[in-house]
Amino acid sequence: MKIGDNLKKLRESKGLTQQDMADLMHTHRTGYSKMENNQQDIPVDKLVFVAKNFGIAVDDIIFFNEKNNVPNEVSVQDTAVLEQLKLINDLDNEEKNILLKLIETFVSKKRFKDYLQKNIAAL
Repeated sequence: MKIGDNLKKLRESKGLTQQDMADLMHTHRTGYSKMENNQQDIPVDKLVFVAKNFGIAVDDIIFFNEKNNVPNEVSVQDTAVLEQLKLINDLDNEEKNILLKLIETFVSKKRFKDYLQKNIAAL
């Protein structure tokens, strides 16, 4: 089995979309799709990044099978972000909801901007 097939199985085992994985790997969804479909090589740094974020070894991605014990949650390796998430968790519910709406707005804006750039480039 090829690495792209294993990457797809890993993604599906976590219930993630191709867009989720592309975001995690800091790449475009089309590029991720090509990696998953074995049409493009997976850069080693991206492979290492995915392994770290899933809490598994690179070998576990390369030789992935259904018997691998993949953690149910993706871990955050960036300690500064983790610390900020802990601080957010200490906010009261109203403050959390406001912050989450702001984050959702910025994420939606970025996705819309990426969508426009992708589709304008296709014209």
